[in-house]
Amino acid sequence: MADLFKTLLKAARLTRKARPLSAAFALGDAIAPPGRPVRRPTSKPKTRKVSHSRPRRPPPGSFITDEFRCAHGALTYKFYTPLGSPRRRMPLVVMLHGCSQSAADFASGTGMNILADELGFLVLYPQQSHSANFARCWNWHNPAHQVRGRGEPAVIAALTHHAIALGRANPARIYIAGLSAGGAAAATIGAVYRELFMAVGVHSGVARGNVRSIRAAISAMRGDTQTRPATTATRPIPTIVFHGDQDRVVHPSNASAFLRDLERSHSGPLVTRSVGGRSDKGRSFTRKIHKSSAGDVLLEDWTVHGGGHGWSGGHGGSFTDPSGPDASREMMRFFLSVRRRR
Repeated sequence: MADLFKTLLKAARLTRKARPLSAAFALGDAIAPPGRPVRRPTSKPKTRKVSHSRPRRPPPGSFITDEFRCAHGALTYKFYTPLGSPRRRMPLVVMLHGCSQSAADFASGTGMNILADELGFLVLYPQQSHSANFARCWNWHNPAHQVRGRGEPAVIAALTHHAIALGRANPARIYIAGLSAGGAAAATIGAVYRELFMAVGVHSGVARGNVRSIRAAISAMRGDTQTRPATTATRPIPTIVFHGDQDRVVHPSNASAFLRDLERSHSGPLVTRSVGGRSDKGRSFTRKIHKSSAGDVLLEDWTVHGGGHGWSGGHGGSFTDPSGPDASREMMRFFLSVRRRR
């Protein structure tokens, strides 16, 4: 017992001298069973190798929930891997929910996972936290979340890179879409990370402009066109827009801002074609297709006549419009037709 007491004192002194490893060895000597001496290392301990292998790809048909952290913040997310061969290099679609929604709610309402099984693509659903926004809206109106390398755009871009590695996605076929606040965020993120995303889908959202406050955001949502900048813009990446002409949350006039931004970019003359139609459930729509003189589709603008503030063709979740044309299917048709930009 006296030897044990002396050993404890010795260990305490070594700890105070910032020598915790020596203290641990001293304690080991004291408590080692008789006949089994503690082996001391004869050289410096080997450095533990850190594995840099890619994360294990989720199995086909799995819908996982996880948390992602990076230098710019953290987000919970859901990730869907479609049924089929796990060896395919599939496209990836990033889906940003609207205010008060969750990733699971948005996945259910848009039916994107079911479509992923049919067409073969991965789906990433980032989820906003209540701590970042009480209503769980993406903070698209805040200047801290409107530029490259900062805030929510930086976190979502980093999460997208993580999802590409996780799902073994095709990095040349990455797309982003969103509803309402998620649509406005998608427009911004697609613009500032144009080398990452090949095309953008905006449903019932606001085009990227000079909104810098909640007051300006509310004005834009009410249809105030004075919030649009007057300077020449960089040519937008290919964009598909859906908006109900009876939307009482985000004024339908916001849809026309995407065309004005395209025209301001001085991308050359546009060839426009307008097509009318009716969904399987009787909802009429107008589809305007804007192409470059070379024939590349730059913008598709869908007006859902009689539609409100809900995902057209969606069902089973919040903010959906089952009567409208299938926005999920049409967005994926548009996305998959876009070739790599030169």
